[in-house]
Amino acid sequence: MPAARNRLSRSLAAAPAAALILGTLAVATPATAATPADAPNAARQLAGTHPAWATAQADQGAVADATPATARVYLAGRDAKGLADLAKELSDPSSRSYGQYLNADQAKARFGASPEQVTAVTAWLTSAGLTVDASTPHYLQVSGTSAALAKALGTSVHSYRAPDGSVRRAPAADVTLPAAVAGSVLAVGGISDAVHTNVSHAISVRDAEAKADAKAAPFAARGLAPAKKPAATLPTDPTCSEDGYGSKTAKGAPDGYEKNEPFAPCSYTPSQLRKAYGVTDAKVSGKGARIAVIDAYGLPTMEQDANHFSTTHGDQAFAAGQYKEYVTPDQWVHEDECGGAAGWAGEEALDVEMAHGLAPGAQVVYVGANSCYDDDLNAAMAKVVDEHLADVVSNSWGEIMHGTGGDIDPAVVAADNQIFQLGAVQGIGFTFSSGDCGDSSPGAAATGVNCQADTNQAQADWPSASPWVTSVGGTALELGDKAGRYGHEVSMGDQRSVLSDDQKSWSPFPGFFYFGGGGGVSKDFPQPWYQQGVVPDSVAKKAADGTVSKTPLRATPDVAMSGDLVAATLVGFTADGAYSEGGYGGTSVSSPEYAAMIADAIEVRGGRAIGFANPAIYDRAHSAAFRDVDDAAVHTKFGNVVDLGVVSGSLRVRLYKLAADYGLKATCGYDTATGVGTPGKDFFKSFKLPRR
Repeated sequence: MPAARNRLSRSLAAAPAAALILGTLAVATPATAATPADAPNAARQLAGTHPAWATAQADQGAVADATPATARVYLAGRDAKGLADLAKELSDPSSRSYGQYLNADQAKARFGASPEQVTAVTAWLTSAGLTVDASTPHYLQVSGTSAALAKALGTSVHSYRAPDGSVRRAPAADVTLPAAVAGSVLAVGGISDAVHTNVSHAISVRDAEAKADAKAAPFAARGLAPAKKPAATLPTDPTCSEDGYGSKTAKGAPDGYEKNEPFAPCSYTPSQLRKAYGVTDAKVSGKGARIAVIDAYGLPTMEQDANHFSTTHGDQAFAAGQYKEYVTPDQWVHEDECGGAAGWAGEEALDVEMAHGLAPGAQVVYVGANSCYDDDLNAAMAKVVDEHLADVVSNSWGEIMHGTGGDIDPAVVAADNQIFQLGAVQGIGFTFSSGDCGDSSPGAAATGVNCQADTNQAQADWPSASPWVTSVGGTALELGDKAGRYGHEVSMGDQRSVLSDDQKSWSPFPGFFYFGGGGGVSKDFPQPWYQQGVVPDSVAKKAADGTVSKTPLRATPDVAMSGDLVAATLVGFTADGAYSEGGYGGTSVSSPEYAAMIADAIEVRGGRAIGFANPAIYDRAHSAAFRDVDDAAVHTKFGNVVDLGVVSGSLRVRLYKLAADYGLKATCGYDTATGVGTPGKDFFKSFKLPRR
């Protein structure tokens, strides 16, 4: 697991977050507000670049002029508003231009920064005494003194006592762009000395248990299940239900949520998932489609491990040239903060093996960012788009937008959304995991094993909350039999209890929140056009933190797929020189699963790209293309016993209650636990193009 799960400070304050982030939509979502290009002949302030926590009372004085400083200046390009408008037009099935995508060169020529813009921005920065250290089609990286940075940005830099007690640098006022470059600059990031890291949305059963045990002590005295003598001794070897969900009763376990609770299912393999979601019956493999997977760093044995995993479980290995990867180990940074390649290995293996497992005929390309920091992951996404490496891009990582150390830098939001829109006009769609911490509130984080501890409110994660990506939530998939036939699905969310030493009770009981799919209504973005008429106002006007909006907001997730940690997914990879397999869970499973389903649908369409998929998803809502996940409609046992066998001399048995997410629940129709639902029986059929 990445070491950077406890995300460090962010650059904005939490208190006025709704107004502040919505105020930055001029650069974050140009389709809904004024853009830099709208006022090229006037100076312009960048709202939100002065953090709200940087108050007069917290001011520790000006930073010395000679103090080293850096910043990243993102370029707006030729037509920011036109980019957003075209991204919408080409992605909307009701548009006459639907699917008439640009190629990479056309997108760059039409929307990329012009040479004149780059020259003007460079001149502005260097005339202030800054040095341009790196230049890409999307940004200029600069360095110099604090005095030079202040001269360029029109505001001095001070030290402030941040809400978390640390002392950090920040602009004393919002950045002001001079008229000469106001229309050429999208955003300026990294001005405050906050650190932005992303976390993996995958976790192994082993690591999750270790984290849960560490968090359990304060909750252990909350109550015990009725003390009843077990009928028999529980198995001392790891035991699971091999022949479908709930096929083996946990004899010897005390009563929990119901009598005769089953052992949890054995970890699912790709062939079972293909059967469950209709891939096998549709006779598709994603042939002709390309899936990109983005994580941090890179596992040197990835292709070898994926091939070994596939052949071990009856599937085909990658054909020659079917798998490619782009990793630059000589440029890796921040490994201590992010966990390095070893910390992201399980995530990478999960993502690649799920993409190949559900779309075994698709090309898979892995792009490893040089760290888990926002800047490096943005650069990895830009590489995929600039070089058009894929049709769909799976991302199983993210971060909270509002935390105890402040809120996300608005430059991150603006820069990422620009990449997503550039992808959309080229027919490239992005899927993102919605998170593994329910509503991501402090209550969920208190016991959740894959939560960011510095959250200060219920919220939707970034980039999952972006209106320009497909947010993928999680379910607990219940297979009908060993062959993988579909049984039921409920929302991904678990409560956990531990078997007492005498095997007569569970503690605590009911269990505490353990793991759950992310989602919620984001107060940071207005409702996108494609959710209108599908997401009811009763949902869309109430943000996750309870804020009530006069107008509808962006709701997440959009769709969902299997990802629960109790109904886990099998993953294999090499660590410390040895290959091994184990169960993994998280919306990290769901995101590559859904990306693979899109790749399979591209094959159904004869190779024609689907691009940004959300308009097509909501166009199919309430149809047989999706199964509506409704926890109340599933009459099955929600209690599951996980028997890990004897570990370090003691028997480890746990009781989990499914469909128990924190703050989220799957209900009839759209919901913030599973979106419009999971791929249904007509999913692939719905993508078939009419004969001409």
